[in-house]
Amino acid sequence: MIKNGIGGANTQTGIIFEKKVDLATYLNTSVDGYECQLKQYKKLKSKSYEIFYNKQFVAQTFQKHTLYAFLEERGINWKTIISKKLLPDDTVYVIKDNTIYIIEIKFQEVDGSVDEKLQTCDFKRKQYKKLFAELNYDSIEFIYILSSFYKDKKYKDVLDYISSMNCDYYFEYLPLKRLGLPV
Repeated sequence: MIKNGIGGANTQTGIIFEKKVDLATYLNTSVDGYECQLKQYKKLKSKSYEIFYNKQFVAQTFQKHTLYAFLEERGINWKTIISKKLLPDDTVYVIKDNTIYIIEIKFQEVDGSVDEKLQTCDFKRKQYKKLFAELNYDSIEFIYILSSFYKDKKYKDVLDYISSMNCDYYFEYLPLKRLGLPV
């Protein structure tokens, strides 16, 4: 993985995050071959999408609380596994890899509390591993998408820490290939 990269000229190969943009919206509007169908869970405002590529079901996404509706649908009671809900910006389950990708989007323009949130990736990844253990997914991946604000040298130690915890980060761009999705 190339750190500090903003991606390539071809936006078909990944997502450029200028604001909080969810994966399904991007795929539906910008990438040929993809169709994302909204899946409603009762009384939830956050979204879930089933993702199809060339009419084949390839992935599903969950934002915030819909992750827990997905788990509940599969008989998982999160309250017996972890003590507090984690609310990821986006969760992607990629079928062919049997892998869950937790995506946290952190945009900052001035110093603030988000700085310290970057230091929680290992704890959160372990919590998600516990949540998904009964479903036998092969891997739980944790990825930050960061604004260019975090390219400043004062974040070098934090970025090194993220990598050392087997978590990833990208600046304003996430390659679809990183998620195991067809391009």
